Amino acid sequence: MKSEDQERASGLTPRTAEILHAIVHAYIETGEPVASRAISKQTPVHLSPASIRNIMADLSDEGYLSQPHTSAGRIPTTKAIREYVQKLELSRGVSVEASRLRQQIRDMDGVEARMERSSHVLTQISRNMGIAAAIPTENQILHQIELVPLAGKRILMVVVTKDRLVRDKVVNVDFDVSHEDLVSLRNYINYNFSDWTVSAIQTEMRKRLETEQAAYDETLQRLGQLLSKGLLDIGSKQTVHTEGASNLMGADLHLTKEKLRDLFLALEEKKKILDLLERFLEQHGEVGIQVGLGQVHPSMQELSLIGVTLTLPGGMEAKVAVLGPMRMNYERVMSAVYHVGKALQSSEP
Repeated sequence: MKSEDQERASGLTPRTAEILHAIVHAYIETGEPVASRAISKQTPVHLSPASIRNIMADLSDEGYLSQPHTSAGRIPTTKAIREYVQKLELSRGVSVEASRLRQQIRDMDGVEARMERSSHVLTQISRNMGIAAAIPTENQILHQIELVPLAGKRILMVVVTKDRLVRDKVVNVDFDVSHEDLVSLRNYINYNFSDWTVSAIQTEMRKRLETEQAAYDETLQRLGQLLSKGLLDIGSKQTVHTEGASNLMGADLHLTKEKLRDLFLALEEKKKILDLLERFLEQHGEVGIQVGLGQVHPSMQELSLIGVTLTLPGGMEAKVAVLGPMRMNYERVMSAVYHVGKALQSSEP
């Protein structure tokens, strides 16, 4: 929650901030311009409609409110909504609903399925667009490798990480390939390095390969060749699941048909979705809110992003978020994003 000093720094006294937050809250609930009389009935501050009108006029001059028509009430601007969300407090309590959605995600087998379920759950709760992405990192934890001999000095290398993702690659080698040799190489890695992070394994193997013993140890020589051919290269392919983009059709975004088409074209590109998440969800563990995304794409001017970046038990990075109109139930969506993130983090790899 913002302190009084922060509110004054933003140019708002506590009383003015309370009036503004009441206006934003009423607008989010109804979608209609907010009149001074309605605010005078809702706020605990005992002010007449005339006094509130004066405050609303000042807020309009400062860019927090707009007035669509002379006789109508006021509508909060992007600036006002940004001010409003800064004061919101995240609900961390585990409600019945939060427990249910956490269990839904835990019941899924593997990261891919959990990401897909997460985007579905976020869409169901928010009635907006749910996004869940898993991003490989060198901090992923090795479960085991498998090496399979193929014809013509070729080997199928299979790497399984703790998050149950499987990567495979076929490589050519210089040495004769036998089943027994590959079992020995596989066992060396699995025995010595299971439950290590990929980056730690690579560092340790470099040290071992630089020793004098490596020049005479056939196992180390062959492992060095497999490593140079990408044995532990887990790749950088991100998993992105989205659901509910069509929900934005019903949002009052004031877009022309052309801009609406541009918006949906942008949302169809996984790379643009990832760029959006990377840009606004840099801080790990904290639910972040970005109000107004016009700097990303003109058609996203009236959209907000609520999301969190976290590390999964198997070492992957994940980002879960909701994309929706600025007029959304921020508290509910923040809570949903938080609990989905906690469910992913507490899921056993």
